[in-house]
Amino acid sequence: MKKLIWIAIIISSLQGCTKFLDKQPFASITPDKVFSNASDMALYVNSLYINQIPTGNDIAQGDGNTDYISSNNIPSMMQASTTPDNIGGWSWTTLRNINYFLDNAAGSTIDNTVKSNYIGIARFFRAWFYYGMVKTYGDVPWYSHAMDPADSALYKPRDSRVLVMDSVVADLDYAIANITLTKDNGCSNITKMTALALKARVCLFEGTFRKYHTELNLTATANDYLNAAVAAATQIMSAKQYSLHNTNSPYSDYRSLFTTETPFFDEIILARIYNNSLKLWNNLNAIFYSTTLSGRYSPTKQFIDTYLNLDGSRFTDQPMFDTIFFVNEMKNRDPRLQQTVRCNGYKYSDGTSAPPDYAYTFTGYQIMKYSIDNKLANTSTINNNSIPIFRYAEVLLNYAEAKAELGQFTATDWNNTIKLIRQRAGIQNSNYPTVIDSYLQTTYFPDIADAALLEIRRERGTELFCEGLRFDDIRRWKEGPMMSLPYLGVYVPQLNKPYAMNGDGVLNVSFVTAAPSSKQPGVVYDLVAGSTISLTNGSSGNIHWLYNMDSQRKWNDKYYYQPIPTSQIVLNPALTQSPGW
Repeated sequence: MKKLIWIAIIISSLQGCTKFLDKQPFASITPDKVFSNASDMALYVNSLYINQIPTGNDIAQGDGNTDYISSNNIPSMMQASTTPDNIGGWSWTTLRNINYFLDNAAGSTIDNTVKSNYIGIARFFRAWFYYGMVKTYGDVPWYSHAMDPADSALYKPRDSRVLVMDSVVADLDYAIANITLTKDNGCSNITKMTALALKARVCLFEGTFRKYHTELNLTATANDYLNAAVAAATQIMSAKQYSLHNTNSPYSDYRSLFTTETPFFDEIILARIYNNSLKLWNNLNAIFYSTTLSGRYSPTKQFIDTYLNLDGSRFTDQPMFDTIFFVNEMKNRDPRLQQTVRCNGYKYSDGTSAPPDYAYTFTGYQIMKYSIDNKLANTSTINNNSIPIFRYAEVLLNYAEAKAELGQFTATDWNNTIKLIRQRAGIQNSNYPTVIDSYLQTTYFPDIADAALLEIRRERGTELFCEGLRFDDIRRWKEGPMMSLPYLGVYVPQLNKPYAMNGDGVLNVSFVTAAPSSKQPGVVYDLVAGSTISLTNGSSGNIHWLYNMDSQRKWNDKYYYQPIPTSQIVLNPALTQSPGW
């Protein structure tokens, strides 16, 4: 954090294209002063981190309401009440401040290497900004300079996706070539490796988006982006400055990446820093344990079933896999599973047992990936765990997937990527796949007939669960119908019977259709009958959450993009609305 001072320039929060593209950023120092010496330019560049670096809460909640996490409601885009008239977004404030810096930095007389480094960081942030806008809206106006009030470009239409994404890659290439810091062991500064990691992510997204979204007529250029993703990931891998964090403790190494104050710089490239001494905290325990603070995010049974067995075999290959009781389905599985959801034997740091809390989880699976073991954090903002944004495991996954989509993935590539990730996780027999997993294909990816690509997608879901990347994956794969999968939960063998859900023999949950008149101490009575929840077989079966809204969750391809607020089209009639909205 020694360089990362995120308080230099305070920028007013403004909404809408025409409300800020012509504004002078508010600053406590004059432009002449900022751009005439390196230290003040550094302060300006550091201020760009404020709006661009996502918070821990943003990252951890980014996968809420996707295909594999249910919530207290269906995704907002699928709700009938969501229209262009009431939706937010389309804010360009961040871009205005980046472009203002770039316009003024170009004429600075400071040392050219230092100047180019700062410009590289600013262009990294511009690329990241526009990547987010293209993911959200598709074609968007490209602004490479800060606008004057009379500039007609304030009211121009959307530019083509081709122009914008080519410009994003050009910004990243400049950043890679000119950012001087290669690696930051504090994991808080933008480095050359961060720019390469973003390029690998961006190019994989764009390459697969163009490949599967044939309606864009851009399939001919899909491989250009996939090759660029491979090249960027290869640079990171070849540099050998990062590796998978591995202390040969498969039942703790994975979760420790998300629950420690000091990021593990062997794997983590960039993180959102939280730190007791700096008085920087998040409230992720409360997010995943409080019944009122968040959407009560609950993983689905279908996704939990994709976790392999400890010996590398498929959980779903065994007979009646979907009727196995919770305690048993958690046994002898990929060790990451019990580091992702509360299950057998989990305890707080004070030694108290902490089974899944049915006052919180709708499906019976409760996320603990980001939660520290101090239960006081459940009701207070005291989480000091830093949250990864880019890490080496994703780089390996991006490389593997891009190679597979190019038809170039080999057993050697498998050994250098997916096998390494699974070995770190403690999975045995992680050999190159040759047989298609029928469950994975039927449930999630019916159009994929490549066994290796299916396993890469499985691994991406498992390794990157709840890291804010899932809906991006669904969008780029054009797998929107996955969003309509029912929200299924744990299997309930029998109603009105207390169960020990933590594997310790202590009875703590009973599934009921009505609250009993006499309650057993220590037992939570989970109501599984009503207008929103049921069991699939009536008196037994899997929990089926929000069954009443399954018909409303039918996928529409317009959901691949977010609508532009009507108010912005009124201000700029040259803008066209997103397809289908």
